[in-house]
Amino acid sequence: MIDGVKTKALRVIPDERGRLAEMLRSDDDIFIKFGQCYFTTTYPGVVKAWHYHKIQTDNFVAVTGMFKVALYDARNDSPTKGEVSEFFLGDFNPTLLQIPPGVYHGWKCISEHEGIVVNVSTETYKYDQPDEYRLPFDTAEIPYDWEIKMG
Repeated sequence: MIDGVKTKALRVIPDERGRLAEMLRSDDDIFIKFGQCYFTTTYPGVVKAWHYHKIQTDNFVAVTGMFKVALYDARNDSPTKGEVSEFFLGDFNPTLLQIPPGVYHGWKCISEHEGIVVNVSTETYKYDQPDEYRLPFDTAEIPYDWEIKMG
């Protein structure tokens, strides 16, 4: 696992009305601080990648659909520099994924319907100076292939 990346298995509580799952609480061991909460959607087969933050920590939860999430550690001072980690999040694996600053991340929606990811980030988005640094999804700088692995 890439240094500083954390996961939290979510406890889903179903009843006759539906389900409830707490994503992130201020008394969780992994809680840092609250910046903002937003959701984003991705259509089936679409890749949203790559970017990282210099300041912000992300806390992703896929609330519907399934996602293949990939991380790449580009931090020069990290003991896991150059490592890639892959996670499968969503309907069949309700998990919070915490991504520290300096780690490139992206995902591909692998479900047959639009997926939704909620992010509780530690910082607010600065429209005039975004804390986002991007590379194309197919960059040669990150050793990762978004294609399905058959066999």
